[in-house]
Amino acid sequence: MEEEYDDEAWVGRNSQLEEEADGPEEPLDNPQEVLDECVSKFATSDYIMEPGIFTQLKRYFQAGGTPELVINQLSANYTAVAQMANLLAEWLILAGVRVTDVQAMVENHLKDMILKTFDPKKADKIFTEEGETPGWLTEMIEHHTWRSLIYRLAEEYPDCLMLNFTIKLISDAGFQSEITSISTAAQQIEVFSRVLKTAIAKFLSHQEDWQSAIEECAKMVCHGQHTYVYSQVLIQVLSQESKGGFIMKRLSQEITKYALKNNHNVTPITMALNGSSRHPQACEALTSMLSRNTLNPADITVLFRNYSSPEPPPIDLIRNPQFLDLLVDSLFKVGVKINQEHKSKYIYLLGYAASVVETPTKKGQSKGGHRTTNKDELKPTIHAIEKVHAICNVSRGSSELLGDISTLYNCIRFPVVGVGVIRWVENTVTEPSYFKLCTESCPLHLALLDEVAVVHASLHDQILRLLIRLFESKQDELEILVQLEMRKMLLDRMVNLLARGCVVPVVKYISQCCSRGDTDISLIRYFVTEVLEMVTHPYSSEFVQLFLPMVENEEITGSMRGEGDNDPVSEFIVHCKAHYMTL
Repeated sequence: MEEEYDDEAWVGRNSQLEEEADGPEEPLDNPQEVLDECVSKFATSDYIMEPGIFTQLKRYFQAGGTPELVINQLSANYTAVAQMANLLAEWLILAGVRVTDVQAMVENHLKDMILKTFDPKKADKIFTEEGETPGWLTEMIEHHTWRSLIYRLAEEYPDCLMLNFTIKLISDAGFQSEITSISTAAQQIEVFSRVLKTAIAKFLSHQEDWQSAIEECAKMVCHGQHTYVYSQVLIQVLSQESKGGFIMKRLSQEITKYALKNNHNVTPITMALNGSSRHPQACEALTSMLSRNTLNPADITVLFRNYSSPEPPPIDLIRNPQFLDLLVDSLFKVGVKINQEHKSKYIYLLGYAASVVETPTKKGQSKGGHRTTNKDELKPTIHAIEKVHAICNVSRGSSELLGDISTLYNCIRFPVVGVGVIRWVENTVTEPSYFKLCTESCPLHLALLDEVAVVHASLHDQILRLLIRLFESKQDELEILVQLEMRKMLLDRMVNLLARGCVVPVVKYISQCCSRGDTDISLIRYFVTEVLEMVTHPYSSEFVQLFLPMVENEEITGSMRGEGDNDPVSEFIVHCKAHYMTL
């Protein structure tokens, strides 16, 4: 049945469309081309749902199009995909599916469709046609699901203007902590600055798990040369502050170590930032060794001559993580040969970097100015390094070391010696045949780690990394029962670390072993038993979240429970349930 259309009514509609459409009217060079273009768009499926529908209607009527054709085209091609999706969602909810599950189902499918069909050119075109921030975009970034979609698209299409602008909107809205894709954040300095600030704040606030926070921050900084230079200059400025400056200096050094570990040549940048240009001889010698990642007697002699002079260069110059690692390796690794004529110079430089304290004579004075130097600890440190070097440089078994135990324990109180002992122990116990030839229940080398853990809390993470490496190492040459006993001994070392304050990292690692299911359950049970015997309330919420699931696991602690609530397992569970909120 044909319907009659009121042209006057459509005149009013036309004027309304003109008001809604943005931008000035376009000149109609060829009305027929405009009509053909609009009709072809109206013929596409569900075009009435497109955001540009009003703009196209305006162009169509200005070119002399008739209302009847528009209505027929739009209605005939209306398939109601969105409405059908809503209807199916309502049916699923009526059938008993949870609303959140239905919503997630629809959103995830829509995300997949967008990821498959996204066209950055069309996105930029829609974005520029609006002339301002579209309202629908502002609404989108309020929802985590759509923000995560934007992050994925921005990583895949880094040159899309619409996505880059949206990332800035997300950052302005305060969601910069969610931007984990560095390639996305590095496109704009404002966004990157906020993300860097969030990463540094996380590092400062996560004291117990600072290692992972540093790695996350370093990974972001090392994304590219521009991000590295910008971040290191910023951190260098912060390191000059009297409050917290040393923490920023440590962060800068850890970032440098991460960059070197990933084969980035950052030595020129490091040398440019540490004020070495004022001391060309020392700078040239140090740069030569760092660029080749190896020490040599000639450059060591130059540095020794500079730092043993009445007016030595700033100590920060040789407090370079890469240089210190090379010195520690040369002095504490078994079998490393150093020319006897130059050995004292290696030891002097390591002792100097580890023990001398420099203070600017005037507050806020720039690098390179007058400094007061405190060398009170230099001689004792050098003597301790010499003694332990003489012990470590020769391969010895546990029984041969018994006579040197007193010397080692006395010297370990020096932090630099503690680092050297860890390096020496690591080099020794990671030998494939070490545990095969070992007869002690606790090898003397690993017992030394317990002493290092007692006197140097800052070295806990290094010790834990070594223990984890040994715990996960394959010892196929050993019998199964011997392997279990060896791993129990390593768990004892971890429990000792926990007792000395390294709580969360140790418990987190064992929790991960439990979750992965690749560790013998008897070892998890052994660890839980040892910890329950030594801990008491109050507990930190983080400790409870990590440890309680293992204690509640029937497979782990079922045999440890009594009939009542008087056993350690039941007491721990009851206390945690009463005093802590668990996830």
